[in-house]
Amino acid sequence: MDLRGLLLDYAGVLDEPGVDAVARTLRLAGVRTAVVSNADRLPEPGLADTVDAVVLSGVVGFAKPEAEIYRIAARRIGVRPEECVFVDDLRRNVEGAVAAGMVGINHADLEATAVELEALFGVDLGA
Repeated sequence: MDLRGLLLDYAGVLDEPGVDAVARTLRLAGVRTAVVSNADRLPEPGLADTVDAVVLSGVVGFAKPEAEIYRIAARRIGVRPEECVFVDDLRRNVEGAVAAGMVGINHADLEATAVELEALFGVDLGA
């Protein structure tokens, strides 16, 4: 499996301390990154500069767990859905990404998510 994209939920995942550093490390290693959120805007506008794409349900007209929001995010970062890992703290959203062809991680805490991402992408995250 050739994974090249990482999609992250904002609230409950990317807003957890340390997750942004994991995402930056993966991005520096060549993994394309995106925020996928059921929101109209990001609470931290500067976050858009730290990822390759931002997909907001209020802008694109599809919301998690609808498959199309994940497909839009994959297209925006230039990878196929089956090349993406999606991380969210809500199981139904992870299931939606898996139904769209992605690998899903149900985020519970930084350490567990980092261990899974390390194994999937083959990048040392210090987990």
